[in-house]
Amino acid sequence: MANRKQGALYTGVTSNLMDRVRQHRDEIFEGHSKRVQAKLLVWYEQHEMMETAILREKRIKNWNRQWRINLIEAENPDWKDLAVDFGFPPLWSV
Repeated sequence: MANRKQGALYTGVTSNLMDRVRQHRDEIFEGHSKRVQAKLLVWYEQHEMMETAILREKRIKNWNRQWRINLIEAENPDWKDLAVDFGFPPLWSV
């Protein structure tokens, strides 16, 4: 999740991506993502097992910022809000 192109980033893991996107957009939980308004789904990957997803999340959280940006831009160079593809309304331009 991000708040704008090359802006604040949030990395997390969930078993239900659509619910988690909705939680970010509705600011359900206090913390970093709410403070920085990280509401744009700019990158995600799916895993068959939660254990694998958690390991991947931990690795990515240990990366430096530029590596995370490179990961996003490899698949989403314009930082498009991918949640729109899942039926969420557009929020704002990045």
